[in-house]
Amino acid sequence: MVRNRGRRVETEQRKPQNVINDFTDICRRILGENLVGVYLHGSAAMGCFHPKLSDLDFIAVVEESVPDAAKLDFLGELVPLHAQAPAKGIEMSIVRREFCERFAYPTPFELHFSAMHLNRLLKNPQAYAKEMKGTDRDLAAHFTVLKKCGIVLWGKRIEAVFGAVPPEAYTDSICGDIENAPEEIAENPMYMTLNLCRVLAWLQKGAILSKREGGEWGLAALPQEFRGLPALALRCYEAGEEMKIEPEAGKRFAAYMKKEILRIRYGRE
Repeated sequence: MVRNRGRRVETEQRKPQNVINDFTDICRRILGENLVGVYLHGSAAMGCFHPKLSDLDFIAVVEESVPDAAKLDFLGELVPLHAQAPAKGIEMSIVRREFCERFAYPTPFELHFSAMHLNRLLKNPQAYAKEMKGTDRDLAAHFTVLKKCGIVLWGKRIEAVFGAVPPEAYTDSICGDIENAPEEIAENPMYMTLNLCRVLAWLQKGAILSKREGGEWGLAALPQEFRGLPALALRCYEAGEEMKIEPEAGKRFAAYMKKEILRIRYGRE
């Protein structure tokens, strides 16, 4: 059963590796013979994890659909583990192997969880287990990063499970995160600044980058007038500090970056 004791304020944080090990153990115990593999992706796999700013990103692959009862058992152990994770917690998806090998877009998933869904889960675990199943555009980006630098925590090799992700699916996936960048950059300036950089780097150079690598690319490649925000974002990222910007400066940067992204992607001027 999922209980409110999993709320983050009640639990001390543990080392990331301990959380990674425990997540793998939960997958193995609850998913059992249905489990194909457990994989780490995101910043922890790309060498730029920051305990104050990063979450731990997992993909669990199964052969067959997961019954709701098993999902409830899984979530009952995941919630307290999420509470013990570094500041941004855990983001994870369970996906059937057939959609990993023969990639479908948007990608179907069996179960998804992240910090943004915690309150919904705690309010009605049964409904969450039943309803949190569908498709997710973000999985195209997750699979692409996983195929580049993911880590096998348990199970089959990445190349034996994950097929090719079409570049256009990866493009659509990462561009979805920056659709409203000029309006949203003031709310989360570090994430949006670094994300805009890595999206533009992909479109210009075909480079699959972490947020930190995206900022470093922007600092070297963008016009001089637009390098200030990536520089500030990188300093704050390394220090684990909140990034504060002037709203108008953020809007100008985001508007320029979005215009460049749309120009390359669609040939717009």
